[in-house]
Amino acid sequence: MRQFRTEATIAFSLLVLLAVVLGASHVNLVHVNDAFLSSCRATRDCTSASNPVVNADKTLQAALLAIVDVAPALVGLFFGAPLIARELESGTFRLAWTQSITRQRWLAVKLGLVGLAAMVVSGLVTWMADWWASPIDAANQNQFGLANFGLHGVAPLGYAAFAVALGATAGVVLRRTVAAMAVTLVGFVGARLAVAFWVRPNLASPMHESLSLTDGLANPGFGVQQPEGIVSLNPPTVGIPNGWVYSTAVVNKAGTPPSSQYLLHACPTLGQIVNSALGPPPGHGGAAIGGIQHAGPAPGQAPFQACLQKLSATFHTVVTYQPASRFWPFQWAEMGIFLAAALALCGLTYWWLRRQYA
Repeated sequence: MRQFRTEATIAFSLLVLLAVVLGASHVNLVHVNDAFLSSCRATRDCTSASNPVVNADKTLQAALLAIVDVAPALVGLFFGAPLIARELESGTFRLAWTQSITRQRWLAVKLGLVGLAAMVVSGLVTWMADWWASPIDAANQNQFGLANFGLHGVAPLGYAAFAVALGATAGVVLRRTVAAMAVTLVGFVGARLAVAFWVRPNLASPMHESLSLTDGLANPGFGVQQPEGIVSLNPPTVGIPNGWVYSTAVVNKAGTPPSSQYLLHACPTLGQIVNSALGPPPGHGGAAIGGIQHAGPAPGQAPFQACLQKLSATFHTVVTYQPASRFWPFQWAEMGIFLAAALALCGLTYWWLRRQYA
């Protein structure tokens, strides 16, 4: 594996540089977070107060997110794609096959060592990012977020293994390093997007929770579509600490939302409220109820509350979500998906080699 000494040296140097930058910056994050916690605990207002740590080192936050997302792709491009394609282009594979090493062992050693190295690199980058962002994660509580999911856990290990296997397969089929790198990049990005948007949401059946319209922390707001004057009952903003909210909806027992005509009929004063340009009341952060945080209208909106009291006999708010406890099962499942795909690609690579170079 001497031909990868340059790539390995560069990867190790970049890891050291990243560790130094994150280590120095982490001290500031901890200081900002500790100062906020000391202040809010003194005033007993940690729930509604905004932690300034989420806005600290915004440039580094964005850069780190990009690095973690790009790292598996890079190992696929510079480790996986040239792995076999470079041998086929130069013809050095013939020398290796004339030795006592079988093709199966030759390929297994290459894929095994490079794949393991790629997983180590990706794992170290993810671990450093997870450690550095721990104060921010504690404040945001959004590990299931689309951008944050790949920033934590074990899923990035599967990403790296898949990227290397994809690069090796592309190199065997195309026999050109540059072409294999292009296919690896497109295929890796496509696979990540497909899993994030189509596979991950269906890994487990979501949970549902019903909330009363009269709950002060779960009040929806009224919306008006201009110039038609169509009135709708908008669901509240619902957040689950480190969970994943699929949707919120105001519906009856049959799952049907209230129509504009129904709202105006049930609440005759609603038209006057709309016309007086009160519009939807402003929201505010709510406390946690059953693990779910709600945002509802500000208190003192008597006409709205009276209308909601009447509507609550028929309608309620339904929250569809994945709880925070499923974060790690989702991580292991996604890693398993990419590892299985990597093994399948390795099998395809071996089959193609035997078929083309029998």
